[in-house]
Amino acid sequence: MAAERSGPSGQSLRILHVLRAPVGGLFRHVVDLARGQTARGHRVGIVADQTTGGSRAEAVLRDLEPSLALGLTRSPMSRHLGWRDAAAFGHVVRRLADTDADVVHGHGAKGGAYARLTDGRAVRVYTPHGGTLNFPPGSAAGMVYLGLERLLSPRTELFLFESAFAERVFSDRVGEPAGTVRIVHNGVSETEFDPIEPGPDATELVFIGELRYLKGIDVLIEAIALLSDSGRRLRATIVGQGPDEQAFAAAAAQRGIADRLQFVGPMRARDAFARGRIVVVPSLKESLPYIVLEAAAAGMPLIATAVGGIPEIFGPQASRLIPPGNAAALATAISSALAESSGSAITAAALRERVHARFSVDTMVEQVLSGYRDARLAAASPRDRGTKLFLKLLS
Repeated sequence: MAAERSGPSGQSLRILHVLRAPVGGLFRHVVDLARGQTARGHRVGIVADQTTGGSRAEAVLRDLEPSLALGLTRSPMSRHLGWRDAAAFGHVVRRLADTDADVVHGHGAKGGAYARLTDGRAVRVYTPHGGTLNFPPGSAAGMVYLGLERLLSPRTELFLFESAFAERVFSDRVGEPAGTVRIVHNGVSETEFDPIEPGPDATELVFIGELRYLKGIDVLIEAIALLSDSGRRLRATIVGQGPDEQAFAAAAAQRGIADRLQFVGPMRARDAFARGRIVVVPSLKESLPYIVLEAAAAGMPLIATAVGGIPEIFGPQASRLIPPGNAAALATAISSALAESSGSAITAAALRERVHARFSVDTMVEQVLSGYRDARLAAASPRDRGTKLFLKLLS
């Protein structure tokens, strides 16, 4: 094994990924990385929360586990600071020791904290995936969690941001990252570019994602209600689950459109696309959402908000994005998309080509591995060791 680790590039690495909830785009990102890294000859392991994810996560992890040379373990992890953190962190420390990992890659706020609090020879890597960066700086939660980010920054050899937007937010709210920095966009696979045909019972609109206020579902409900008030009654399929589902159902009932919405629970994105004719992403905040990449790859007409890294996906078409939290603007965009089907098709084709050229899962995996290697080289240099010791003394 020592011979495998001797060179600066091309050597087999032992990589341990740490995340909390195995749901959403963060989970997909970790699974894609694990598969891509394993296919390239690296030995990979995963640590995840035991209490979240449900049957879909169980199925994905069960399928992935045989390929994980460093194994899969799950330990209870709380979303916010809590009594479970000590036990969960202890579990990560033991797994790191047992696997003798070269890289410990933390995903999201909690996974990133556990990974970066460790000590040892493993390079500590952090991908925020939004996380604490979504907290307003002036809020009580923002002051606590962004303060913790500042404390953890000197303990991070490599920052991997999913978008240029995420890097800017981190620098503005936390400070300039102390370690190596790379922007690595999320990517999709070739099979996801197969076109999707709407099913016979497809609704006009489909939303896919976690059912949280952050995703703007209440704005979508209000936009549908506004269109209904003007005489245009549309149907929408809401795909996913989350803590605010009952609140959204109540809001739809209050606005008199409960019969126009179908809440169908979580499913694969490509299966969900066939449930609607236009994909709506009304998010209030995002980093670089997979659902936009997946919808674009499938050639689906798409309405999205100008938040986070979404403009980076749209590129020259970013002017078509709508402001977040604006139900009237969303209603207008929906009407336009339904009325201009030919124009929407041209837009969808152009966006599909852009995603195919710039957002590949293979490119994502290679860039992440390149970041690992650069960070390991930097951590091994005498000058960097002195800088790290100085920062540690200051912290």
